[in-house]
Amino acid sequence: MSPFDYILPVALGIGLAAATGFRVFVPLLVAGLAAREGYLPLSEGFMWVTTTPALLMLAIAALAEVAAYYIPVIDNLLDGIAGPTAIGAGIAVSYAVMGDLPPMIKWTLAIIAGGGAAAATQGATTLLRGTSTVLTAGLGNSVLSTGELVGALLLSLLAILLPILAAAAAVVLIIVIWRFVTRTRRSPPAGAPQ
Repeated sequence: MSPFDYILPVALGIGLAAATGFRVFVPLLVAGLAAREGYLPLSEGFMWVTTTPALLMLAIAALAEVAAYYIPVIDNLLDGIAGPTAIGAGIAVSYAVMGDLPPMIKWTLAIIAGGGAAAATQGATTLLRGTSTVLTAGLGNSVLSTGELVGALLLSLLAILLPILAAAAAVVLIIVIWRFVTRTRRSPPAGAPQ
C-alpha cells in the first residue's frame, strides 16, 4: 500500500469524525445509510451499522439529539455530555471507514485524528454556545443549533463525496469558530468602558 492510499480513508474518517462534534448521531446515521446503499465501504466488524435495527436506533437517537438542542438549558447540559460521546463516536466512525489500513495504524489515526477532530469541533461549538448564551441570554442558541445540524449533515455528506475537501473544510471551520469565540470573549461588551 502506498502512502497515497492512506489519504482518502483518513480524510474520510477525519471529515465524519469532525461532523460528530456538531451532532453525535447524525454522521453515524448518514454513514450507515451510505454504507447500506453501497456508497461507503466499512471495516469488518462495522457492517452492523447498515442493519435496519441499527439504522432505526440511530435515526431515533439523531432525532432526539436534534430536538433536545432546541430546549433552553438542556442544550448547554448536552454540550457537557456530548464532549466525551462525540470523541468516542469520532474514533469509532473514523476507524470504521479507514478500510484496509493495518489495525495499529488505523487505531492510532482513529484515536488521534478522528478523536481530535471530534474534540476540536465539539469544543469549538461548546464555546460558541456558551458565548451565545452569555451574549443573547440563550435566545440565539436555537439559531446555533440549526447551524450545527446543517454543519453535521453537510460535513457528513461532503466527507463521503469529497473526503479531502471535507477534512480541509473541517480544519478551516474549527479555526474560524475558535478565532470568533476567542475574539468575542476578549472584546468588552458594547457600551462598556474600555
